[in-house]
Amino acid sequence: MKISYNWLKRYIDIDLGVEELGIVLTNSGLEVGGVEQFQSVKGGLEGIVIGEVVTCEKHPNADKLSLTTVNIGSGEPLPIVCGAPNVATGQKVVVARVGTKLYSGEESFEIKKAKIRGEQSEGMICAEDEIGIGSSHDGIMVLDKNAIPGTPAAVYFEITEDHVFEIDLTPNRTDATGHIGTARDIMAVINRLKGKGSLKLNIPSVESFKAPEKKAEFPVIIEDEEACPRFSGVTISDLEVKPSPLWMQDLLNAVGIRPINNIVDITNFVLMETGQPLHAYDTTAIGGGKVVVRKAREKEKFVTLDENERELSADDLMICDAKTGMCIAGVFGGNKSGVTEKTKNIFLESAHFDPATIRNTAKNHGLSTDASFRFERGADINNTLYAMKRAALLIEELAGGKVSSEVVDIYPNPLEGWTVEVNYKNINKLIGQEIPVDLVKSILSDLDIEILSEKGDDIEVKIPTYRYDVRREADVIEEVLRIFGYDNVDFPHGIRSSLAHHPKPDPDKLQNSLSDFLASMGFSEIMNNSLTKAAYAKQFPAIEESNTVMLQNPLSQDLNAMRQTLLFGGLENIAFNQNRRITDIRFFEFGNIYSREQKNKREYPLDGYHEEKRLGLFICGAKQKESWDTADQPSDFFLLKSYVHSLLQKIGADPETFLSRPADPTSFAEGIAYLKNDEMLVSFGSVGKSLLKAFDIKQDVYYADFSWNMIMQLARESRILTTPVPKYPAVRRDLALLIGRDVSFSSIRDIAFKTERKLLRDVGLFDVYEGDKIGKDKKSYAVSFIFRDDEKTLTDKIIDKTMKRMLTAFEKELDASIR
Repeated sequence: MKISYNWLKRYIDIDLGVEELGIVLTNSGLEVGGVEQFQSVKGGLEGIVIGEVVTCEKHPNADKLSLTTVNIGSGEPLPIVCGAPNVATGQKVVVARVGTKLYSGEESFEIKKAKIRGEQSEGMICAEDEIGIGSSHDGIMVLDKNAIPGTPAAVYFEITEDHVFEIDLTPNRTDATGHIGTARDIMAVINRLKGKGSLKLNIPSVESFKAPEKKAEFPVIIEDEEACPRFSGVTISDLEVKPSPLWMQDLLNAVGIRPINNIVDITNFVLMETGQPLHAYDTTAIGGGKVVVRKAREKEKFVTLDENERELSADDLMICDAKTGMCIAGVFGGNKSGVTEKTKNIFLESAHFDPATIRNTAKNHGLSTDASFRFERGADINNTLYAMKRAALLIEELAGGKVSSEVVDIYPNPLEGWTVEVNYKNINKLIGQEIPVDLVKSILSDLDIEILSEKGDDIEVKIPTYRYDVRREADVIEEVLRIFGYDNVDFPHGIRSSLAHHPKPDPDKLQNSLSDFLASMGFSEIMNNSLTKAAYAKQFPAIEESNTVMLQNPLSQDLNAMRQTLLFGGLENIAFNQNRRITDIRFFEFGNIYSREQKNKREYPLDGYHEEKRLGLFICGAKQKESWDTADQPSDFFLLKSYVHSLLQKIGADPETFLSRPADPTSFAEGIAYLKNDEMLVSFGSVGKSLLKAFDIKQDVYYADFSWNMIMQLARESRILTTPVPKYPAVRRDLALLIGRDVSFSSIRDIAFKTERKLLRDVGLFDVYEGDKIGKDKKSYAVSFIFRDDEKTLTDKIIDKTMKRMLTAFEKELDASIR
């Protein structure tokens, strides 16, 4: 966003230095990214003066050259060889002295003393294109006879210099997209520094605007009031299209807008002044005698000002006549309805459009214009009429036109400023120091925030509609702080804090601990954007598309939804690395996922929306690289399982104690889920082939998805106990149990520990057999049992008795038998 210093001076009387003004802007929240010096003529005509041709003779050695002497107001007349056919004695001319730099585009050359065909030349008599104030090169410039020799050309031609601030505008500050809004902030800061009333904001008056009581020549029909909640317009007749005055051209050039003609320049001038985009239509191009605001027809063709034919969608808003489109609303005009040098009458539009509609259209068509920049951010709906009147008055002044119809202003649902309750004590509390009440009132007044009522420390204020981002007490306090100045807040002499109970374990410390643990096992941390592509949900049946949190105004279609899983981001990372021949990968990511429930009614705006933190692990490629003594081994499910178990053991949990079941087949091709108290702790397994194909990943990927809430719960509940080194040996016994196919190992483990609590130390599974020899509905588990008594050595008799009790329990509860 470019802001001109000279332009600002039209609204506030400031004499700050450029650097000082830059500091004021930055400290008020309008961060200055850079400052450029602008000259209406490059080089500022430095070294160029007005001269008078004293003598003029033919060059003795060249038919097309002349020998002149030129009076430049001081010193002896300069001998100058001139090649222009129109040079003559007595003329007032423009002279570039020796040492002057003349510019041609980005290149420059310096005037030097020289002998031209044997004659001395100490300067140059210039044509208008040679000094940059015109394009003619037919001959030298011949000035008015009253021009005074020695006058600097910069003074004679009224060359302007300006400084242009490049503002890094935040999306919420639509009010500062015009010079008036920026000037308002400067005024508020200066008044805070120098006292209330030091500066006044001079907003151009439109009271002289008059419209005849004549029925609108072009009635306006709005078919989509949600996309176009307000439309203002007026007809202006008998105007003359010509170049705009130099002062307007200089201001527009300074902020990077190329002057076209007086009508187009006026609409751009008002845009940069007020932040309200305007559009002028040649009335001869409005067919059917009416203006229609409607959505485009699907695949409707439209040729824009840049002569490109664009295919529109049913989501694009158009300004049309009775038959065809004239403009892509709020984005880009058409090539047939604009103002030309033949235009005599115009219909001037000043409308307000829905930000999301304009944003989507601009992005879909790859367009970014000054108008779309402002509409996307939410232009002030109550500014349309003022901007239209301001432009109409300028057109009457600079183009000789006259307002020839009544004003059209369709505004079915007028928006008024909203109220916010603020407490003075809260202002001081949040800012961190006491700010005088009178100063707070002065700042609010300068920002057009009206105090409606005051009772004790409580005030009710009314927010102007151009500050749509100020909605809460904290927002109002931020406005006070912004103008008061962040640098003016005193540094505290002491730290005020209250002791608070921190949860155990600390979530950040636990995350850092697990991050270090995973890194020690060869994992690298990834951090992906919480925004993702909604289309991914179609590739992953586990996600309900209707539960996706969609963005109303996305930056692009690749970032149009909040992620419901960490999986997609990890697969993008794997594909990125795979394309660079990095295939052996271990990734982990901590991140939030988002979802929403379908509700007909929401008591609060965020009802039904959910945000949950997750931990994801990704592995693929080689488990162990090939070496002279080992073969290349690919990663597999059991490698991922070992990482899952190691992580659970790190926080003091025993993986064998959790209920396990097959993972959701819509999430994994094959996998397991661990549950604690019927809540999902982790699910892990191999990613489905179809999903890998969608990301163009050509190797198996294994993924684990942890619930962070459950990890925190386990960490809180875990108790890591220490015991002395055992004095007595452990005894192992093995059983081959024939059981049903649907019986899990965890069932055997649970029954074993329930049967023998004192001596049993561990239960392990070391072999599984399935085959025709034992029947299709059966399988065989080879299970090991470890026993130890801390007080004595176990005898075979005790162990046999214990094994018999456990076998009886297996037979009774699992219908098991010894194989």
